[in-house]
Amino acid sequence: MRRVKGYAFVLALILTVGAVLAGCSPEKAGDIQKVRVGEVTRSIFYAPEYVAISKGFFKDQGLDIELTTTFGGDKTMTTLLSGGIDVALVGSETSIYVHQQGSADPVINFAQLTQTDGTFLVSRSKPAGDFDWNTLKGSTFLGQRKGGMPQMAGEYTLKKHGIDPHKDLNLLQNVDFANIPTAFASGTGDYVQLFEPQATMFEKEGKGYVIASFGAESGKLPYTVFMAKKSYIDQNHETIQKFANAVQQAQNWVQKNGSDEITEAIAPFFQDTDKEIIKSVVERYKSQGSFATDGIVDEQEWNHLQDIMQAAGELKQRVDHQTLVDTRFAEQAKQTVKE
Repeated sequence: MRRVKGYAFVLALILTVGAVLAGCSPEKAGDIQKVRVGEVTRSIFYAPEYVAISKGFFKDQGLDIELTTTFGGDKTMTTLLSGGIDVALVGSETSIYVHQQGSADPVINFAQLTQTDGTFLVSRSKPAGDFDWNTLKGSTFLGQRKGGMPQMAGEYTLKKHGIDPHKDLNLLQNVDFANIPTAFASGTGDYVQLFEPQATMFEKEGKGYVIASFGAESGKLPYTVFMAKKSYIDQNHETIQKFANAVQQAQNWVQKNGSDEITEAIAPFFQDTDKEIIKSVVERYKSQGSFATDGIVDEQEWNHLQDIMQAAGELKQRVDHQTLVDTRFAEQAKQTVKE
């Protein structure tokens, strides 16, 4: 079975630093507890996270969130395992990769933020009529990083439509995540799998056309989840519950409010992005149900995630839901946090 580059060193990190850092607790200043959160990237896709910060929902729970962007699943997980952050916002597949390495202190998923893939299929030329997936056959397809959830969800969707990405396409996976939009804009590929806001920006600039949603096509799954080491959760139950409460409050707020209000709440986190672009992206993600309505990672979604990983050849063996998922905090938050 193939392994994902960047995760081979995880076991060594656990062995060397796990025992020392397992007992670390959040910093306290009076009744305020600091929680260091690392997000895998800065993305409008994570709108509820920024709402929870900007609307003061974390603060109301007595939490001081120190947010950093850790740029990539492997780097995010390394930072979590080495004690650089307390909570990671990253794809659930990363917790499975760590488990596959034989971790003595597993990473536990406790609050889901997004429930679909966040990428879109962008064509260089405008389709003449209704889009037919078969038109991709024989084309050059600029995909996402091998072993990451975007690429796996993309391949799952292609196979669902009768396309073998490794036989029917000239599949390019050698471009770094941050450089994929630039590569496509420079002429690489006939089609590209893009996150927002690049997809919407390309449309507005006439550089490409969004013709399908991988999120809508691949179904619901725990795509981006807040997670922490089991040792941290065991010693900080109250903090994790407060964190889950704030996330649920933000999820309620996002469901209740429109794109204008959401845009105003998250715009400070995207100062280099035009507000109209932010609004368009929020509308697109909200319309396809990408923002989870609660933090519960249910077993059906967990199994679907593993189906996609297995189809991509990235799963050594399936992992039971209860092994890497703790729904207690999200379930209590859903029951107690009111709109």
